[in-house]
This record gives sequence, structure tokens and C-alpha cells, in this order.
Amino acid sequence: MADSSVATSGPTRSTGRIALFKEFWQYFSTNRGAVVGLFFIAIVFVALFAHFIAPHSTTDQYRDALLVPPTWTAGGNPRFLLGTDAVGRHVLSRLIYGSRYSLFIGCVIVTVALVVGICLGLVAGAMRGWVDTIIMRVMDIILSFPSLLLALVLVAILGSSLTNAMIAIVQQLHYVRLTRAAVMSEMSRDYVTPARVAGVKGLRLMLVTVLPNCMAPLIVQAALSFSTAILDAAALGFLGVGAQPPTLEWSTMLAEAREFILRAWWVLTFPGVAILRTVLAINLFGDGLRYALDPKLERS
Repeated sequence: MADSSVATSGPTRSTGRIALFKEFWQYFSTNRGAVVGLFFIAIVFVALFAHFIAPHSTTDQYRDALLVPPTWTAGGNPRFLLGTDAVGRHVLSRLIYGSRYSLFIGCVIVTVALVVGICLGLVAGAMRGWVDTIIMRVMDIILSFPSLLLALVLVAILGSSLTNAMIAIVQQLHYVRLTRAAVMSEMSRDYVTPARVAGVKGLRLMLVTVLPNCMAPLIVQAALSFSTAILDAAALGFLGVGAQPPTLEWSTMLAEAREFILRAWWVLTFPGVAILRTVLAINLFGDGLRYALDPKLERS
């Protein structure tokens, strides 16, 4: 009998997961903006396969083709679809390779902020008392400052570099409050009492029993924070205190192209459009996740 129960548990779990995914996709797909955002997030694959997609190297300089406009404009060259920059480098190839650093920045910032925020939120929500008070008051102080202003101050103290820019942006730990609120709500649920009676306590209770039920709002916040991280990193890079050349990132492309805004619009426009499209796609995707994962939203 034991063997048969074990044999049937696997297919049952698989069927349950498939059913959950179908339900998720049913709600997610009804949000057209989210589906469009998911389509544009294909930029991730562009970043992964940049070596195969980019038509030119990012360091190749064509001295006979300086500031060549895009192919479809007057004076364009079919070899350079989106034109070249001031030293003859292919703009499209640099955009493709630059997506790697831009997405990497967002991933690192969101991952670190999520891990730290969840840990602090779990501690505050579970222990309560003076520990909760100290953590929340510190978060109140940090979140009372404009995120970009505080990031500029931190970068000014730490120095201008990509690593310091990411450290400066991570300081906005919105996940602490979100995790704390979710933990406090879940701790009052009926399923927690049987777990405690069964001997589940402390860290295991928080990580295995409570935390999985708090992940839906955290996932949505992480998706939305990803776009904020990219924007803040782009702002710091444009001001010259973020990623520094020769690091190839969209914000450094913007910073290098500032002086050509009037006579070579494409050098500045296309990196800006890449940032705009990526942030918009992530926001639409995050809105779809919120709609699909939040059971409290009204379904029509």
C-alpha cells in the first residue's frame, strides 16, 4: 500500500501544479498589457545571445563612418542599421550588449534588496516588541528620503562606480514593510496552529510554513522594483556617478552622447528608447502578475 501511495503522489503533485499554472495563465492572459509586456521582456534573450545577434563588435571603430545616421534616413548606411556614434561604433551592437549590464544591475539590486528585506521583515513580524520597533523606525527614516537623492549622497561618499551605484540603490528596502505585514497577517491564520502543535517552531515555522504564503505580493513588488532599479541606475550613470566607461551600459551610452543631442539625435535617442521600453514592459508584466497572484482583486 505504501508503494502505491508513493507512486500516485508524484502524478498528483504534477497535476496540481499544472492546474495552478493554468489558472495563473488564465488570469494573466486576460490582461493585454501584461501579455504585451511579457512579449517585450524577450530582451532577456537578446542579452543572453548578444554574441550571436549583434552584427558588429562593440569595440570596432569605423573611422570612415563617424556619426552615420540610421539606415532609413538621409545619409544612412545599410551596414549600420541604427547608425554609429562619435568614434564610429555601431549603435545597435552596443545597445544589444548594453542590455546585459542593464538587466544585470536590476537583477542584483532586486535580489539583494529582496533577501535583506525578507529577513528583516520576518524578524520584525515574528518577534514583535522592541525588535519590531527598532527595525520599523530605521525603515521609516530611510524611506523618508527621496530614493535618488539618498543614492546620490551614498555614491558621493563611496565613490563613482557601478558597484557603489548598486549599493546606493539597494538602500530602498520596501520589502521589509511588505514582508512584516504579510507575516503578521499569516500568523493569525488557522493553518499556523496545527503546525505549532506538530512541533514546527522558530526558523522552520517562518521559512517553511509562513513565508511561502507571503510570496505573492513580494514577487509582484520585485517585478515592479526591477524597473525602478534600472531607472535609478540609468539616472546615476547619466549624471556620471554610476557605471563608468568602458563599462557598456545604456546609461553610459546616454552620458557619452549628451554633447551630440542636437546634431546626432540617434546616439542619444536609441539608448533612451531601450530604457523606456524595458521599464514599460516590466511594469506591464508586474501589473499582470499582481492581477494573477492577488486573490483579493475582483475578477471580471
